[in-house]
Amino acid sequence: MKKLILLLLLSSLSFAQNKIKPRILPKSDKVVGNVIRLDSFPTKLIKPRAVDVWIPVGYSPKKKYSVIYMHDGQNLFDSNTTWNKQEWMADNIAYKLMDEQKVKDFIIVGIHNIPEIRFLDLYPKKTLNYLSKKVKDSIFEDSKKKGVNITEESFKGDNYLKFIVEELKPYIDANFFTLKDAENTFIGGSSMGGLMSMYGICEYPDVFSGAICISTHWPGMYPQENNPIPNSFFEYLKTNIPSPETHKFYFDFGTETLDQYYPQYEEIVNKLFYDKGYSTENYKNLRFEGENHSELSWQKRFDIPLLFLLEK
Repeated sequence: MKKLILLLLLSSLSFAQNKIKPRILPKSDKVVGNVIRLDSFPTKLIKPRAVDVWIPVGYSPKKKYSVIYMHDGQNLFDSNTTWNKQEWMADNIAYKLMDEQKVKDFIIVGIHNIPEIRFLDLYPKKTLNYLSKKVKDSIFEDSKKKGVNITEESFKGDNYLKFIVEELKPYIDANFFTLKDAENTFIGGSSMGGLMSMYGICEYPDVFSGAICISTHWPGMYPQENNPIPNSFFEYLKTNIPSPETHKFYFDFGTETLDQYYPQYEEIVNKLFYDKGYSTENYKNLRFEGENHSELSWQKRFDIPLLFLLEK
């Protein structure tokens, strides 16, 4: 394993002009496999941030690996270092499924969020086009009252996706043993990350073939009565859902804490996808009674989308 890691580090020299210096994170009792940290990944599109690449036990140049790009990367693997001492246990769950030969071999690329701008990075920007000027102005004005001064230009979701597709993915494919085609490339996340994963596969259907959208935050901002924002997502989806012949979508939601605001959208979302020709073979929208909006809840069911998208 150490020799393989060294090969990875040496191969990164091809990107020396970007000053990327991979480092293997110290072993942790919470991590199965290894996490390679790419500190402050160079980008011209968004604010630089760390990227973690998880590679499984037995990672080998004799194999080629599918790739899942995931948001909120600092919460995926090690609860020793997370803000709330919770984690997805993405490494443990992924390795167990691979070890049992239930799924294809894959790696996980976890893109860290920057808390102060996370919302602006993960909001699907083009959906703003489906809101009236009056509604947008009221949203921006309300934000000002809460001490946050934003405009339409503040939303960086399109640049965030472009960063993944045009800057990060080429680096990952050049320096790790990956399968580069859309059939083996996925995008996933929770809450706002669920929205961005849905948006990512719609915007780049030739890059991603599957999306994991856990506890998708359909309210968009904060929950409120007569919220106009969810409908902007649904109007966007009507004309942008990619072909069911080559794509899969996984959605789910709980019923407690923030997730209590999501069940009301279940049938609307179902109809959108069934009207586009999706079926239970390539689309899921699952309800988890009693589960809340937390990594502890998401870790309980992360195996389901992995099996759905990567099953052998």
